[in-house]
Amino acid sequence: MEIGVISVRYARALLKGATDAHLEDTVYRDMQTLAASYANVEQLRQTMDNPMLSKESKLSLLLVASGEAPSSLTKSFLGIVLDNGREDIIQFMANSYITLYRKQKNIIRGKLTTAVAVLPATEQKMRSMVESKTNGTVEFETEVNPDIIGGFILEYDTYRMDASVKSKLNSILTVLG
Repeated sequence: MEIGVISVRYARALLKGATDAHLEDTVYRDMQTLAASYANVEQLRQTMDNPMLSKESKLSLLLVASGEAPSSLTKSFLGIVLDNGREDIIQFMANSYITLYRKQKNIIRGKLTTAVAVLPATEQKMRSMVESKTNGTVEFETEVNPDIIGGFILEYDTYRMDASVKSKLNSILTVLG
C-alpha cells in the first residue's frame, strides 16, 4: 500500500475520533507541533526508524515532539500507531491530519511578506480582506524580507499578489532589456 493512502486513513480516523470527543482543535495543535518537530529536528526520523529502540522509548520521544501537554487522544493514537508498526509514517499522518482539519474547518493559509515589519492593525486588515474573499478563516503568517525593497507580497490558497518594489523594478528592466 502507498504511504499517502495509509497516512490519510490514520489521519481520518484520528480526526473522526477527535471530532467526536470535541478535541479536534487540541489534536490539531499536537499534530502541528509534531509535524514541526519532524521538519526541524532531522534526527527525529532517524531515531524513530531505529529498530533497536523500544516502543516505550519511541512513544516518550513522540510525546515530547508533540508539545508540552499532548491530549490523551494524541497519546492513544501514537500508541496505536506504534503497536501497528507504522512509526515510519507518523510524519505523514500528522501532515495529513493538518490538511484534513483545515479542510473541515475551512481554514486557508495566508502569508504576507513585507520589507519591514508591519503594524498589527495592517496585518489584521490584510487578514480580514483575505477572509472576506475566501469565506473562510485564515491562518496568517508574516515574514520580513528586506530583499523585496518595499511594498508587499500576499499569498493565500493558490493566489499570489506581488506588489513589491523588487518585482516592479524587475518588470521594468525586462521591458527595457
